[in-house]
Amino acid sequence: MRVAVAGLGDIARAAHVPALVAHPGIELVQLVDPEPARRAAMAGVGVPVAETVDVGAVDGVVLATPPWVTPELVVEFARAGLFVLAEKPVATSVEAAKIYEQLTAAERARVQVGLTYRHDPAIAQLTTWIADGTLGSPVLIRAHIYDEQFRPDDAEHTARITATLEHGMPVVHEGAHVFDWLTHLLGAPPIGLDDAWSVRTRPGLPAPNLVGGRLSYPGGHQALVEFGWLTSALPRCELTVLGDRGLAVLDGFTFDLKLVTAEGERVVRFPGDRMTRCFERQLNRFVALSVGGPAEPSLDDGIAALQTAQLLAGRAG
Repeated sequence: MRVAVAGLGDIARAAHVPALVAHPGIELVQLVDPEPARRAAMAGVGVPVAETVDVGAVDGVVLATPPWVTPELVVEFARAGLFVLAEKPVATSVEAAKIYEQLTAAERARVQVGLTYRHDPAIAQLTTWIADGTLGSPVLIRAHIYDEQFRPDDAEHTARITATLEHGMPVVHEGAHVFDWLTHLLGAPPIGLDDAWSVRTRPGLPAPNLVGGRLSYPGGHQALVEFGWLTSALPRCELTVLGDRGLAVLDGFTFDLKLVTAEGERVVRFPGDRMTRCFERQLNRFVALSVGGPAEPSLDDGIAALQTAQLLAGRAG
């Protein structure tokens, strides 16, 4: 499968490009970005760099682009007959995502959403523990998603994350992953948003940088979610699942799992680092898509996560 990467920012350089280069089923043939400096920074990879994608030279494209750029590119490339792997979130708002209604069913089926960490075996293990009653039922899930620490000496990072806040609170971006996980773990989307809150920790930020809420799911399950960026110190990033029979804790960075029940405590670790194994598994899905498999996660999955994130952001104010 011949693939181009469009967008050569941090996530492309750190994760997408190394995964594509290493994958035996993929030939990385183009690195694309409108910014000359970013193209120059990737010149040593050994893959041709360009300002635009040569549609006739590739079978698929990985879009590592900002969510305010991604929708039009998805439509353009899916209409051109390419398979598209689009970074999350798929848009900055439900309204912006309406552009996807222009796609036919066949074109939509070519689009896989980069909800990368759904592919991790830790998520599969958590799903099993919830479904088979290991933890009891119902469960309370607490998702504490804190990242992008404020570093006064890193002006570029601060400017980039502040600019991202201009397009929505952290829940819009981080929630793309988390609400997809919750639907996957609990087997259904939420049936209600019970409350929401937000905090702007200092003047001058374009939007609140802390935000959270409580959601109800079928079966009596509840989820408490928190998202935060740009504070000088960060709480632990983790997801916990608590039921009558046990507690499971997912480390938000390593995806190591800890299970505590009446039988004792055990830790489950998976081979390799989280990023490498998830991006490899994501590309396995992308290659399978190119030969007739389903898009997983699909564009509909990405939009559903965005809808929940926007609902919470709107309620939080």
